[in-house]
Amino acid sequence: MSTKVADHILERLRAWGVDQVFGYPGDGINGLLAAWGRAEDQPRFIQSRHEEMSAFQAVGYAKFSGRIGVCAATSGPGAIHLLNGLYDAKLDHVPVLAIVGQTNRTAMGGSYQQEVDLHTLYKDVASEFVETVTVPEQLPNVLDRAIRTAYARRCPTALIIPGDVQELDYSPPTHEFKMVPSSLGMSDYTATPTDEALRRAADVLNAGDKVAVLVGQGAASAVVEVQEIAELLGAGVAKALLGKDVLSDELPYVTGPIGLLGSRPSYEMMRDCDTLLTIGSSFPYTQFMPDFGKARGVQIDIDPHMIGMRYPYEVNLVGDAKATLQRLIPMLKTDRGGREWYDTVCANVKRWHETMDRRAGLAADPINPEYVARALDPLLPDDAILTADSGSVANWYARHITMRPGMRGSLSGTLATMGPGVPYAIGAKFAHPDRPVIALVGDGAMQMNGLAEMITAAKYQDRWTDPRLVVAVWNNQDLNQVTWEMRAMEGAPSFLPSQSIPDVQYAAFARSLGLTGIRVEKPEDVEAGWRAALAADGPVVIEFLTDPAVPPIPPHATWEQMEATAASILKGDADRGSVIKQGLKAKVQEFLPGRTKQ
Repeated sequence: MSTKVADHILERLRAWGVDQVFGYPGDGINGLLAAWGRAEDQPRFIQSRHEEMSAFQAVGYAKFSGRIGVCAATSGPGAIHLLNGLYDAKLDHVPVLAIVGQTNRTAMGGSYQQEVDLHTLYKDVASEFVETVTVPEQLPNVLDRAIRTAYARRCPTALIIPGDVQELDYSPPTHEFKMVPSSLGMSDYTATPTDEALRRAADVLNAGDKVAVLVGQGAASAVVEVQEIAELLGAGVAKALLGKDVLSDELPYVTGPIGLLGSRPSYEMMRDCDTLLTIGSSFPYTQFMPDFGKARGVQIDIDPHMIGMRYPYEVNLVGDAKATLQRLIPMLKTDRGGREWYDTVCANVKRWHETMDRRAGLAADPINPEYVARALDPLLPDDAILTADSGSVANWYARHITMRPGMRGSLSGTLATMGPGVPYAIGAKFAHPDRPVIALVGDGAMQMNGLAEMITAAKYQDRWTDPRLVVAVWNNQDLNQVTWEMRAMEGAPSFLPSQSIPDVQYAAFARSLGLTGIRVEKPEDVEAGWRAALAADGPVVIEFLTDPAVPPIPPHATWEQMEATAASILKGDADRGSVIKQGLKAKVQEFLPGRTKQ
């Protein structure tokens, strides 16, 4: 039997080490589906409930495995549905390959059913490489190049394959004019700056008395070096959300997250520092960085396209974080004098932890959402992988989850799209089937697509050697983050027709699938609920009935801003009394001494 183009695609994916493809079937990829049958499901086809979820699962797989994530969809609507997940990959710099079908070549240009100009549609999201395969001889070159580009540029790429091309006999490129042969694989490589650039960076850092370090996901391979340079400089280290799992939060000088979802010590460190070293991050919110002209800056990033942004850095080092730091550290002074700055940073971190502990202990109706995350924190296994959805739950993930060595975590950092929490978790389970995964999601995101993807979790649970997949839902019947943004940024009360959502029985839905479902309605049952969920022998949905009036207060919020928010609420917010009460209770914790809970 001859080898078809579709057979060759799967063969080439296997040769690249692709173990699974996240997708949804349709007649635009019938040729590929038939090839999967002939290949005995190698690489494995992982079926989601929706193509967008397939793309998110590919992103989650890539984030937690370090390998390329691959997703597949049919022509027309299926290819369109992939877009949001692919944009998530683009903005978070994650290697993903999308393989999509197209109508037969004979029908192109004829306004045929499901015919969409996919090349134009994908040209932005897969701007580094998108190609339509029209003859067998284009393969394997375009497939190899799509994978190499995704790895090298840390981005999504796309292959569009018409249905009739999938079913053609495969013939390789020949040794003649206008043929492009290809070969498998690519070596690891390391980029480092010049010695002169490193010396200039060392001069800036050596001159600083109050050094702040900001790390992102690009520093993940340089944990030892980041710790060494921070301790050498007597610096504090703040973490962009995509870099939350880079350093352990148990280190006394790690100030935690930065930005609107950040911590008070990160805000204070950036406000007061005289030198900023940014490693592997393109954190976009300049207002949370030092005032222009107040601090000298050095940035390290492997991507020259992303260097020199966000802040007027004095020295921009293009290079791998680990290799660059290894060469930079010997150039730094070891006799830096007093440690007043370091001691101040550590004291601010200690005070913040006490503040967050008090805030989590505040009474709420019925459950304080901060307490839900705080209660989970000490119960997390050392090898846990966490995903967080967008919304107010991201605040609790950022501020209350203590990353320890070996733990992993991620969310939709730059696109900040709703809905990736559960599919990310499923992708993580396929990347690490032997590790527990916990997804932290709001009820809005769970209703958007998380419920359907629990069907996917139920379908594939027997493939995971560690059965623990815990999906935690903060059930407050409110699209809470937007509600608070309206109050704080627009000076407007909550608009119930857009913000109020139905009360869904999430735990009962899980039980209807044969999974474990736990519903927690009282604060005294929160810890026991978490323990039961983490001890279950399969996927779990645990829902907590939480108070929507507890505010995700930004770290820089002043009493004046709180008063302005309260004034806007008094204009007619449906929950105005509780909102003002909870906001004032939460804010006052920053000014209380000791650890007494209120």
